[in-house]
Amino acid sequence: MRPSWHNGRIAGLACVAACGALASSASAATGPVPGLDPAALEVMNQPAYANGEWFISVRDLDTGAPLISLNADTLVEPGSVVKTYSMGAGWQQFGPDHRVVTPVKRSGRLTGGRLRGNLILVGQGDMTMGGRTKPNGDVDFTNLDHNDANDLPGATLTPENPLAGLDQLAQQVRASGVRRVSGDVIVDDRLFETFHLENGPVTPIIINNNLIDFTTTPRGVGRTAKVVMRPVVAPWKVTSQVRTVAAGGTTKIKVTSPAHGRVVLTGTIAADSDPAVNTYAFEDPARYARTAFIEALRGAGVKVKANAVAANPVRLLPSKRAVTALPAVARLQSLSLDQEATYVLKVSYNRGAQTMICLLAVAAGSTKCDDGLAKAQQIWSAAGLDTDGAVLIDGSGLTGNLITADNQVQLQTIMARRPDAAAWQATLPIMGVDGSLALVQPGGPASGKIFAKTGTLASGDLFNDRILFPAKALGGYIDARSGRRLAFAIVAANSVFTTIEGAFAANDDVGKVATLIQQGY
Repeated sequence: MRPSWHNGRIAGLACVAACGALASSASAATGPVPGLDPAALEVMNQPAYANGEWFISVRDLDTGAPLISLNADTLVEPGSVVKTYSMGAGWQQFGPDHRVVTPVKRSGRLTGGRLRGNLILVGQGDMTMGGRTKPNGDVDFTNLDHNDANDLPGATLTPENPLAGLDQLAQQVRASGVRRVSGDVIVDDRLFETFHLENGPVTPIIINNNLIDFTTTPRGVGRTAKVVMRPVVAPWKVTSQVRTVAAGGTTKIKVTSPAHGRVVLTGTIAADSDPAVNTYAFEDPARYARTAFIEALRGAGVKVKANAVAANPVRLLPSKRAVTALPAVARLQSLSLDQEATYVLKVSYNRGAQTMICLLAVAAGSTKCDDGLAKAQQIWSAAGLDTDGAVLIDGSGLTGNLITADNQVQLQTIMARRPDAAAWQATLPIMGVDGSLALVQPGGPASGKIFAKTGTLASGDLFNDRILFPAKALGGYIDARSGRRLAFAIVAANSVFTTIEGAFAANDDVGKVATLIQQGY
């Protein structure tokens, strides 16, 4: 099987060695570029990029004047820069203050605290379900998110309870007068059809990003490491077969699930290692959410007769129209769209970006997520984007998506002219500060002055035991040294490195080129 990955950073590979660019005697691939500092060519013409190509577009936001153009009208894979197309379309369709409401409906009669009927949790595409909400109402995130935990070392978890939203709903159910449920508990996930992304299903119900987290802590050398699971939801249990090895040794942990409800962690962790985070993506989000909700109901003092760990009984659901007409006994309001966009774009949350495409399909009257792309095209075309400059097959940035650098600059220019432009810019990673750009040029002269979505595609060269990066990309804004505001896109296509750590080297190289542009204008 040929490995391939995509993310704002990199997905699917473990980092095991020091960065290593492919040694080569190939000549420089890029000559002088009008408007571009010659120092940038020293970065762009390193051996790792000798057989690849660079794509750059830079424009002044105030005047629209083109400042740099290199292959700017040629289609190229941008990786997760595509998320600006999906989230930007959603931003325009719904507005940054938009919130979705996840209701709990009841069927049957409620008498004396007993519900002789069913409770129905209706998934509405809430990306965080209260599980990442800080006390001030903003979304919480870490610069290396748990969605990347199996692929990159150093992922950390936010402190919030991933099940907080379900707990709130359960408390509301009890407050509504329901003390006992004689019927069943059902998750209605029919808002849109499940979309199978390469790293997990995209569904209308989302609990903890549809992941189970495992934090492994070393013990004495030779001992089995300690593993803590979060959230704890029946019947899921974890077994640690991770062995603690000497300080300085290899930390490499594999996650498998031999059966439903069981996860086994194997491998090694160094005695001097920080706690290591790994995840398991469960295949049936509705079943998981149902169990977690029943447990939350019981915790809130609501007795539920139904078997909590059984499959989600969708056969008991009435029509979607009938469910809509049922009385609600609880409602959970999502974070505002600008906060959900912040999470998606800062950490490059693949399934979140595709969820937005699915919600656009629903807005167009369809349950098929692919129809959300046609809706996005209509939105962008109406906003003035030349949509012929992009070829999109999903909302997250899989292989097969193509854009021109000019098209990304045009998109960012459109968003910069909106009255909520500052809020849009705030959703993007900031170089040297946060998100997927936190470790790119930190402390450099452009730190805090470049706001851009990252994009990465990578695949293994099994022929030569190397790593190919079809895309390392940035698209967003630059606050130039002179005070000018710039929209820009940079893509390094088809660079080749000897190890996966080349992802970090390529990140920094693209960041260096962006920094030279920031300093030069």
